[in-house]
Amino acid sequence: MIGIPTLKDMSMKECSFELAIIIVNFRTPELVVDCLESLMSPGTTPGNTRIVVVDGNSGDHSVDYLRAAIDKNLWKDCVDFLPLDLNGGFAYANNRGIEHAMKNLGRFRYFLLLNPDTVARPSSITHLFEFMEQHPEAGIAGSRLEDPDGTRQACAFHFPSIASEFEGEARLGPVSRILGRWRVVPELPDSPSQIDWVSGASMMVRANVLDDIGGMDEHFFLYYEEVDFCRRAALAGWSCWHVPQSRVVHLVGQSTGVTRHMKPSRRPGYWFASRRFYYVKHYGRVYWGMANASWLGGHLLWRLRLLLEGKRMSGPPHILQDFIRHLLPN
Repeated sequence: MIGIPTLKDMSMKECSFELAIIIVNFRTPELVVDCLESLMSPGTTPGNTRIVVVDGNSGDHSVDYLRAAIDKNLWKDCVDFLPLDLNGGFAYANNRGIEHAMKNLGRFRYFLLLNPDTVARPSSITHLFEFMEQHPEAGIAGSRLEDPDGTRQACAFHFPSIASEFEGEARLGPVSRILGRWRVVPELPDSPSQIDWVSGASMMVRANVLDDIGGMDEHFFLYYEEVDFCRRAALAGWSCWHVPQSRVVHLVGQSTGVTRHMKPSRRPGYWFASRRFYYVKHYGRVYWGMANASWLGGHLLWRLRLLLEGKRMSGPPHILQDFIRHLLPN
C-alpha cells in the first residue's frame, strides 16, 4: 500500500488499551532489545500498554534474534512481533504496526512511534501520556531527546521554509538574528511548549488524529515523513507539543547509519527525494524552486566565509554536488 492509509473505517476490536508503542527495526535488533528493556522498567509506561516491534524485512539475523529475545525475556504478553516482507520505509513500517495493533489488539487511545536507537528514561513515556491526557487539544507530543550524558538534542522544530533554508545554510550570526523567527531549530523552554513538528524518534499521536488524517504518507521512504504528518495534523486543527519532562536517550543515527558521533556520511538519495516531495506536495513546484535557490545562496555564502577564514568544510561530504545533481531531471 502506497500513499496515506485511512484508518477510520478499519475493522478493529473494542477499546481495551491506552497506548501502543510501535518500534521499527531494520538491522539493529540489539538496539531494539535495549529499548524494550528500558520500557519494561516499572513506571516508565502507563498501564494497559502494548508494544509492537516491526521488522522492515531486514534480511539479516534480526527476525530470529528478536523472536528469541521476546521468548527468553517472557515478553510475549506485552510485545507483538510483526516481520514484514517488504522494506517500504519508516512510514510504511509504522503504518503496518499501527494497523496490526488496531486489528489484533484493540482500539488504542494513543500511539507512540519510538526509534529502536532509543532508551526510555524512567517515567518518560508516562510523562508524555499524562501530558496528552491533560491537554485534549494536543494531537501530537514529542519527548526531549538527549545524549546518554543528558545533553539535549534538537528534537522540536519549525516547519522548513524559503527563509529557513537560507538561514540554516548561511550559519551567520547577523543572518540568524534577522531570520530568527524562521529558524528550524528554535530555543525551547524547560516547560511544555507548542511547536510545529517533533522528531519521530519519540512521538506520541492521539488516535483521533489518525481518524482525521490517516496514517503517515508512504511516499516518504525516510526523512520528512514526520514533518508532513505534523503539518497535516495542524491543517486538521490539532496542535503539536514538545514535552521536556519526557526524557528519552537517542543514540543519534544508529538506526540509519547517519550519526553525529561518527564521521559524517554522504547524504542518501532518499533524503533529497523526501525533501522534494514535501515541498512540492505542500507548496508547489515554484516554492520548491525558490527554496532550492535559497539553500544554494546560503550554502555558497557559508563556503565563501570558510574560504576567507581558512577553515575546512564540515558536514556531509559532496553535499553541494549531490544537491545540484538531485535537482536535475533523471
